[in-house]
Parts: sequence; C-alpha cells; structure tokens
Amino acid sequence: MPLLSIPSPSTAWQYFDLTAWLHDTFNVTLSLDFRIHAYAICILIGIVICVLLTNNRLNARGAERWIIIDIAIWAVPAGIIGGRLFHVFTHVSDYFGPGIDPFSIFYIWEGGLAIFGALILGSVGAWIGCRMAGVRFSAFIDAAAPGVLLAQAAGRLGNYFNHELFGMPTNLPWGLQIEATNPAYPKGLPEGVLFHPTFLYEIIWNVVGALLILLIDRRFRLQWGRVMALYLIWYGIGRSVLESIRVDTSETFAGIRTNVWMSFAAILLGIIIFAVQSRRHVGKEPSPYLPGREPRSKSDVDSDDTYSEHDTTTGVADPEPVAAVADRH
Repeated sequence: MPLLSIPSPSTAWQYFDLTAWLHDTFNVTLSLDFRIHAYAICILIGIVICVLLTNNRLNARGAERWIIIDIAIWAVPAGIIGGRLFHVFTHVSDYFGPGIDPFSIFYIWEGGLAIFGALILGSVGAWIGCRMAGVRFSAFIDAAAPGVLLAQAAGRLGNYFNHELFGMPTNLPWGLQIEATNPAYPKGLPEGVLFHPTFLYEIIWNVVGALLILLIDRRFRLQWGRVMALYLIWYGIGRSVLESIRVDTSETFAGIRTNVWMSFAAILLGIIIFAVQSRRHVGKEPSPYLPGREPRSKSDVDSDDTYSEHDTTTGVADPEPVAAVADRH
C-alpha cells in the first residue's frame, strides 16, 4: 500500500471538486448551485499567506500597516494572468487542437498556473502598485520573497488534488499512486505503478527555502533586492531538478523543457542582482518609501498652536509697518 494516494473525486479527472467530495463523503449538500475546487482554495490560501507575511515584513522595515493592500490589488491579478498565459504557452497542445474547448484556457480551477509567468507579470503589477503607493520596489520584493515561496508551496498542494504534475515511476516507499484512467497517466505503463510526488518535493523545498531566507535576512539585514535574489537562486535550483523528472507534456527547446530553461535564467538573474546590488549599494535603504513619498506624520497634520487673524501662512505674525513705528517717534 503506497504512502500517498490521490483522492478519487466523483467528477472529471482533470480537477478535484471539493463540493462533490463533501457530498459523497459526508453527505453534505450545499444549497447554492456552485462548485468549490480544492485547487482554487489552495491558491487563495497561498495568496493570503503571502500578503500577511509581506505586510508584516514591510511594517518591520518602516512602512505603514496594510499598505500591502494597495500593492496587492495590482500584483495579484497580474500574477494570475501571467501565470495562466505562461502555462498555456508551455502546454499549447493541451488547449488548442481538434475537439478541445478553446475556452478551456480560462479554466484555471482545473490547474495550470506557471510560477515564472506569475513572477514576470506579477512583478510588473507590483511595480505599478509600488509607484502608486510610493513604496520602493526593492523594499517590496525583499519583503515579499519568503511569502512567495510559501504561497507556491500552498499552490503545489492543489496539484495533489488535481491529479497532476507528478514525476517518473519510482519504487520508493513514498511513491504516489495514480489511477490508470487519469489522462496524465503515461501510456504503456501497467496499472499500479508508483510515481515521484514532485509537487510534494517542491512543497518541502519551498518551505525550507522560505525559512532559510528568513534566517539569512534576519542575520544580515539584506536590502536593495538581494532577498529576492536569494529567492530566485533557491527556487531556480530546486525547480530545474524537479522539472526534469516530471512526466507531463511541455514545450521544449533544444531538448530541454521550457521551465528548466526558465529555472536557469532565474538562477543567473538572481546571481546578477545580488552581485550588482551589493556593489551599487553598500549602505542601508534610507526608507521603504520613494524619496518625497513618505507619509506625513501626525504632528505635521495636527497642531495645538493657534494663530491670530494677523498671522501669515508661515505662522509668524506680520511685523508692524515701518511707517507706524516712525509715527510713534
């Protein structure tokens, strides 16, 4: 009996329908006519974790509480769109062809959000949000890096429910059992073969990476984008290995999967960012805010001073006219 086994939903193999599972397992029927998909819940949990942790880390750097919301409203939708577009781009045959519903490219609850696409467009959205909120982009990405890893770990749990993104066959005791009727089941293999739970490996890799980055940042107080550089290096190394043992179809270039190339690019980019920013910025960030965008303190707004009707706008009384002083003499 394998240690891991995919739960069996009563609907299509492409996704795990939490609504149907609740009904079949506990005889719970929701009065509203809608479906809850475990993958979507995992994504939402990841977003919440990332927002809360990023908010806490931004506050520790001197930013206002919940300014993260002003940035997240730009970054999160852009990240989801980017993640979906990149996934479709690297799995073209799954979404375009005879007998395939062209609208399936919008069915994100069935799985399929590529982290590299989410990082690219999500970063663009975050940059826009930072400009709108007056926050340094480098301060934001450094604060967000550990939370992004934890959000990815939560999202990978959705792959478990969706019966997807498993690795090559294995005889290891923690091998994953997948039903032969699963569309992703490799053709030619007999039923009962166990597979590497690559999404579980990535969950562990991401959680460990988040903890290490938090410890390193706490020890060395890294700024100017260097925390994000560590994220890119760590995630790129893990993803390049795990992506290589997956069996799902993906676009390739020179015989190497696209996401492996993207992992190499992430590693290289992280090294460049860390090296360049370490040379350019030897001191600390003066503020998490852009120059001139710091929030006004309460003392700048509220004051107990009172002025008469003869005061100027600077708060200094108008001097007596020279002629009036001369008349008295």
